[in-house]
Amino acid sequence: MMPGRILLTYALLGALALPAGLSRAAAGLAEPTAAELAQLTLARAETLFSERNRELQLAQRLVEGAEADRISAGARPNPSLVLGPSGITQRTPSGYSSNSWDRRFSSDVGLSQTFERGNKRELRIGAADFNLQASRNESAYVVRQQRVALAAAYYELVLAQERLRIAEDNAALYGKTMGAATQRQKAGDIAPAEVARLNVDALRARNDARTAQAGQEKAQSALAYLLGLEREARAMRAVDPWPDAAVPPAMLSLDTVLDGRADVAAARARVQAAEKNRELARALRTRDVTVGAQFSHSPLDAYSNGISTNTWGLSVGVPLFLNYNYEGEIRRAEVDLQAARDQLARVQALATGDVQRARADLEAAADRAQRFRASLLAEATRAADAAEFAYSKGAMGVMDLLDARRQLYAARLEAAATQTDYAQALAAWRAAIAVTSVKAAAGDGAQPLRDAPAR
Repeated sequence: MMPGRILLTYALLGALALPAGLSRAAAGLAEPTAAELAQLTLARAETLFSERNRELQLAQRLVEGAEADRISAGARPNPSLVLGPSGITQRTPSGYSSNSWDRRFSSDVGLSQTFERGNKRELRIGAADFNLQASRNESAYVVRQQRVALAAAYYELVLAQERLRIAEDNAALYGKTMGAATQRQKAGDIAPAEVARLNVDALRARNDARTAQAGQEKAQSALAYLLGLEREARAMRAVDPWPDAAVPPAMLSLDTVLDGRADVAAARARVQAAEKNRELARALRTRDVTVGAQFSHSPLDAYSNGISTNTWGLSVGVPLFLNYNYEGEIRRAEVDLQAARDQLARVQALATGDVQRARADLEAAADRAQRFRASLLAEATRAADAAEFAYSKGAMGVMDLLDARRQLYAARLEAAATQTDYAQALAAWRAAIAVTSVKAAAGDGAQPLRDAPAR
């Protein structure tokens, strides 16, 4: 391979290896440090999520596309310019001017401009404004969904870390018990069968710890995807505790909550855009007018007496609706409007169910979490401590000891899962009732756009 080709190959390989880093640098995103990831709070995770989440970036691209459509909707028809010869003289009599302007070609210049009538431009702008408002609210709804997913993934990592800690504590406890049991067996205090039973549970505890470790790695990967930090997944450790379990106060009225939701606002804006599109379809029956101006320069010929002629003309054109009167477009716009109304009713029903379901889940999760914290976990801990003491004094058999340990292990895992359920239900409830709808920005709505200044 030639030296130049070798350099080109390395350059291409380097270009393929750098896009991710270059895109982050171009966007001005600072890479999180290892210390931040090892002590990752939910607040910091939300910041990284806002900067790097791919679904949010895609939603923003859709908004930008709607903004571009709004610019297109406000454009007026461009004029048309026509240049060209309309006639060719076969020959020029001798003695006449040799100027090329006066010899063989008849030169024509035409300019035409279409003028829209029926408020078509204003209706297009109005529909584009409502579509833009809908896109912004749909983007806000994506943010809401992804924030719920972020909270769920964060607390899943908290749960996975707690499960691993519980499993490792349980495995360490069995390790100590096995050491003591082996010594007691050598002294003849317990039978080999009891040692074997303890060893079975000790092996099971180690398997549980390994499974918990794999669960933690999966939780790290799920959270890392939402943050756009897949390669740093193993370095992540969630440090925020679970929130205190408490049933929140009564919410505002359901109608107020629904009015503030972005998904309902987006569906309502789609209905308004469809109404504008129906008016626009009906306005197609209002004839546009095309006005034209022409200039024609005729050359010298044998019959012009040596005088070239210039002529001017004006024309006005309107379409004749003899074969078609836009019935299909109007019918289509009416169907789209009804579909948008049906979609609004569907979204309102889904939003109502979402709010009610989130409230029910939160109340149930709070009740379970409070019960575990107040009594169940404490009772299981006391029972296990009593069993350990009784077994150490020879007052309890190994099977009763193993049952007490299993109950405590299961209770600790269930308590952790219950607190995670409450944390996730609280995040879902807050998102369900949060006011996330985006109102029309300045210049949006059905207001016409100002003409762009000429450049």
